[in-house]
Amino acid sequence: MKIYLKIWRQKDAASKGKMVDYTMEGIEGDMSFLEMLDILNEDLITKGEEPIEFDHDCREGICGTCSLQINGRPHGPDRMITACQLHMRSFNDGDTITIEPFRAKAFPVIKDLIIDRTAFDRIQQAGGYISVNTSGHTIDANTIPIEKENADDSFYAAACIGCGACVAACKNASAMLFTSAKGPASSGKG
Repeated sequence: MKIYLKIWRQKDAASKGKMVDYTMEGIEGDMSFLEMLDILNEDLITKGEEPIEFDHDCREGICGTCSLQINGRPHGPDRMITACQLHMRSFNDGDTITIEPFRAKAFPVIKDLIIDRTAFDRIQQAGGYISVNTSGHTIDANTIPIEKENADDSFYAAACIGCGACVAACKNASAMLFTSAKGPASSGKG
């Protein structure tokens, strides 16, 4: 495939960023999105240019580090996956793909596509994203009948990996989505 990329480039947190255009040829559909960025970076390094900085860790869809806005959506066009699990078969030959860091005040840009997740990580470490008060006279959860659709939604929300997509997807960039029941984006409804 031949694809056209518009990628956010920003030297550092204090600098003003801009979109930069890149063209890539020979992209395979079975290639992951991050592999495609790796190949782009190899090409840039070969040309003596600065590679694009982006976060990644496990590349298995469980850590949430690969937080990218792809064509305006957190983690891209496919539902219920992170950017590292996105494959290039989700795009067509000749497509233009816009890649940006998560756009939310809670995630200031450090460089290029890397965001500062420090505040968000502190919420997770403190257990702040669990909003159920279990002290006092709470009714045993197993005694309350739950409709199947609500149970399914709850299950999907429980799969939250703390990537912040719910905050990035919110028009108000509200971290409240994350701190009060893990938000609609993590349930696949956002």
